[in-house]
Amino acid sequence: MPKVTREDALFYHSRGRHGKVEVIPTKHYDTQLDLSLAYTPGVAYPCLEIAKDPENAYNYTAKGNLVAVISNGTAVLGLGDIGALAGKPVMEGKGLLFKVFADIDVFDIEVNEKDPEKLVEICEKISPTFGGINLEDIKAPDCFEVESRLKSLVDIPVFHDDQHGTAIISAAGLINSLELTGRKAEDLKMVVCGAGAAAISCSRLYLELGVKRENIVMADSKGILNRKRRDLNKYKQEFVTDRDVNTLQEALKGADMFLGLSTANILTREMLVSMAENPIVFAMANPNPEIAYEEAMAARNDLIFATGRSDYPNQINNVLGFPFIFRGALDVRASTINEEMKIAAAKALACLAKEPVPESVLRAYNLESLSFGRNYIIPKPLDHRLISCVASCVAKAAMDTGVARVPVTDWEVYKTGLEKRIHEHIKKVGEINEY
Repeated sequence: MPKVTREDALFYHSRGRHGKVEVIPTKHYDTQLDLSLAYTPGVAYPCLEIAKDPENAYNYTAKGNLVAVISNGTAVLGLGDIGALAGKPVMEGKGLLFKVFADIDVFDIEVNEKDPEKLVEICEKISPTFGGINLEDIKAPDCFEVESRLKSLVDIPVFHDDQHGTAIISAAGLINSLELTGRKAEDLKMVVCGAGAAAISCSRLYLELGVKRENIVMADSKGILNRKRRDLNKYKQEFVTDRDVNTLQEALKGADMFLGLSTANILTREMLVSMAENPIVFAMANPNPEIAYEEAMAARNDLIFATGRSDYPNQINNVLGFPFIFRGALDVRASTINEEMKIAAAKALACLAKEPVPESVLRAYNLESLSFGRNYIIPKPLDHRLISCVASCVAKAAMDTGVARVPVTDWEVYKTGLEKRIHEHIKKVGEINEY
């Protein structure tokens, strides 16, 4: 993969029409009648229908296919609290990915508000506009409070992608890693380096998959979360260990898995060597992982290694999740995104990685071959089967758990429609002028 430079990135975002997304009309507008239907006086009729029954908004407006990507800019990528406006390129990027991968429209909304309660209030007040809300780049622990409070106040899907996206994609990788190494989830001894939103959400989802809480040791920047610590918030307290360990080095001796959501170069070669046979290492600090890929491979040849980077095998990237999770949730008009829907997405991703890889994917990544194994535990983001595979499983989980308001009646027709969506957008992307 070519190295991304500052100059190339700035040129990409500024060339032509500035930014990465635009709003385009979906109805005819070239006659006076068209304009009269679009606005006055014709627009009064759908307004009155919605006033009679709010559900009619899904029939007469874009609400059902519109997601708000909302951030206050307090935890943007690895850049920290750089402010709402500075985070806007990220939110526009999410909008582009939503559209290209799942044909979902997005308004990105950057909010100058750091108080969690006020942020919740703002989100609630604008929620009638949208079919779903994707929270993004909100610092921990505020993000837990914002998501939880907002979910209790609105009847549309709310999803904090920094938490759940990483959890779902890594859970898919974990499912397949367990199979490849002959382990059971309940026996897995895991060390989590990092105790922020993503780390806690990953650990919570792994518990749903069968990992035992007593087999998890978590560390933050100040050390192991153990009974000696008196500085832990309620979210970190969920993962306090009873084991007598005080350092990462101690915790990793004989461990089956390392989950890194922390900082570069914190996992040493010696620590890696001390882990159990066939270790599972998800080193997801960005842009540089907790241990460099080359160093890890040189240390031992029996490991499964994943990062957040696209230039190494097993990239754990949220784009494998959020477009398709929202697609499935929106299509059945789900009132929420629950744990069952998240697990369904993770299992769908895990299953897809075992299927024969299409030629189109090999071409996209300049590969001669690719098959399920240590270097391929999760699908590639440019696999066009993702939309029909993941979205349909999420939609079914919503129906099975009673949160779907418009059920799918013909799954084959639904999946065909999803595939048509993505093929149309592949064509549109190809029509964008190159620089």
